[in-house]
Amino acid sequence: MSIIISPSLLSVDFLELKKELERLNEIDELWLHLDVMDAHFVPNLTFGEPVLNKVKTVSKHKLDAHFMVTDPGFFAENFKNVGLHNFTFHWEAITDHEKLIHKLKAIYPSVGISLNPSTSISSIPNSIWNQVDLVLLMSVNPGFGGQKFMPEVIDKILELDQIRHTNNYQFQIQVDGGINDQNAGYLIQAGANNLVAGSYIFSEPNKDYASRINKIR
Repeated sequence: MSIIISPSLLSVDFLELKKELERLNEIDELWLHLDVMDAHFVPNLTFGEPVLNKVKTVSKHKLDAHFMVTDPGFFAENFKNVGLHNFTFHWEAITDHEKLIHKLKAIYPSVGISLNPSTSISSIPNSIWNQVDLVLLMSVNPGFGGQKFMPEVIDKILELDQIRHTNNYQFQIQVDGGINDQNAGYLIQAGANNLVAGSYIFSEPNKDYASRINKIR
């Protein structure tokens, strides 16, 4: 699998959103990571359907939405026309996971589950792994950008990568939180192949995002 970098829109300059998206359009093998929060599952509120409808008219990249929400099934219906490629929901948010995965599969090309730092790999039933296209491991507590990377997530990547290889599953392992050029190599070596980065990329003073992305890759 190739390494996909997913710049997080949470850290973008929203006053220059169109220009920022156009800068990213010049870089290949990207997903655009969109953190959708409801101020309930996490104590923060971000953007909704109107903003994402605008994003899809400018960005050429696949839209990767991470729903940090209490009722992801509700958002599944509301966001089905905004051009999302991947819909990731939090494992901790609901109880009937397979029912929601089945519902999402009928709408979106890719479906993922996200695990908080405190959620173990072993707590996920084996039947889930061949139903999802992506597993997002949080390397910070969800809800806010700019947090410090938790190195213990590397053990979870190794464990999940072993499950993937042993059973020939095809899901991507995505990691989100505090990723930069200092830790990305360890994550890739452990088995991650989709890295979300926000603050590190968008804090580049000259807006040379390609240089920061290449350092991560």
